[in-house]
Amino acid sequence: MSQLQISRGQVYGLFAAALALFMVAIDMSAFSPALPAIQREFGFDITTSQWVINGYVLIFGILVVTGGRIADIYGRKRAFMVGTAIFALCSLIGGLAIDMAMLLVVRCLMGIGAALMWPSVIGMTYSLVPKEYAGQVGGGLMAVLGVANIVGPVAGGVLAEYLSWRWIFFINIPLAITIICFCWKSVPDDVPKISREKIDYLGVLTLSISLFSLLISLNLAAEIGFRDPLVIYLIILFLVFICLFIIVEKRNQEVALIPADIVSNKTFSLVSLVTLLSAVMFFAVILFLPQFLIEYRGFTAVQSGMGMIPIMATFTLTSYLSGVLHKQLGAKLLICGGLVCKGAGIFSLSYLNKETEYLELIPGLIILGIGIGLFNPAVTTAAISVVDSARSSLASAILYMFKIAGGALGLGINAAIVGFAPDVVSGIGWAYTVNAYFALSAFVIAVFFLPGQLPKAFSRRH
Repeated sequence: MSQLQISRGQVYGLFAAALALFMVAIDMSAFSPALPAIQREFGFDITTSQWVINGYVLIFGILVVTGGRIADIYGRKRAFMVGTAIFALCSLIGGLAIDMAMLLVVRCLMGIGAALMWPSVIGMTYSLVPKEYAGQVGGGLMAVLGVANIVGPVAGGVLAEYLSWRWIFFINIPLAITIICFCWKSVPDDVPKISREKIDYLGVLTLSISLFSLLISLNLAAEIGFRDPLVIYLIILFLVFICLFIIVEKRNQEVALIPADIVSNKTFSLVSLVTLLSAVMFFAVILFLPQFLIEYRGFTAVQSGMGMIPIMATFTLTSYLSGVLHKQLGAKLLICGGLVCKGAGIFSLSYLNKETEYLELIPGLIILGIGIGLFNPAVTTAAISVVDSARSSLASAILYMFKIAGGALGLGINAAIVGFAPDVVSGIGWAYTVNAYFALSAFVIAVFFLPGQLPKAFSRRH
């Protein structure tokens, strides 16, 4: 195989893209070991502080498709630079936050910046190298994400323990400035072609309001009960706006947030549903487990961050293995196998109690990491392979939206379960049990409804 030969400018451009991807990804997990410190400083409980993570991932997930369309219309470099600037400015404001409300608003705005950066990074990266090396570049991007998954909780714990949780924000500023400088000099301007592509702003607005209403209602219900008028009004607001979203999508057809040809694709819809149902547990683990380790096992923020390494490292290694096995086993078997491991792993963790030692949690974390690693690459391939090649980027963005939105909804549901429980540890156990049933429901759908054949090795035997 010929060795990839690229210029210094291309190296700088790839460095900027990789660093941006790392920064966006690490901000999803770095705050998990720092939440107890944030709670103590501002005097809030876990049902409120979880929005530090939830607000970011929800806005990111909803707007990532819109970010891709903005990049197509106005140019990837422009969208990327604007997104990075928003990310940097919000990081500065977040580090200076004086109360929880200010912090949560800033985290939501950071989700907007990330949604502009993410799809632009992918397009810019592939434009910097010849097409024959796209596979190598794609593997490099996955490696960056894997490193971010491992480093995030550890870095967040170190900063929270030895400096302050505010430095998780502040560290983004020099990173963002570096990214902007390298991108400005090294990435060529991509003048967009004349396009009829439009952005479904009304679809984005109605979906955002509906999901936020649902999540806030779950958050409040844990404190004031589901029969409180405010909670009921929020649930009604969710139902009204989700219906409006469906109406808007039907009217907008091809320019809809989720275009008609994607919606009518039965297999893609099933894959998206399976992704949504199975996404609830990852963020629940990285949110609640560090809390448990700090509050009940006496871990420091650094130790709790390092405690997440088994799931992150296993997830990273198995993701590579899933890609290697895909041709031999097929997407369906890997998806089903991943869901079995995810369900078994989270169910194992549901037995934790106040006396549970960390070593007892490691098998569950490893099994869960294996499941996530098997599932994610296979489900992405399954989704992209059933749509027209011209829709592949859009399909991957939509699937990512379902993954992040599912994780955000899962956080809201899990936080409500913990809020209703007699104590936090019991609540975590209940929440993880519910997550296992989500995995089971996704497994049933995958087994009985997703198309797919037995691997050739099995077919020959029978």
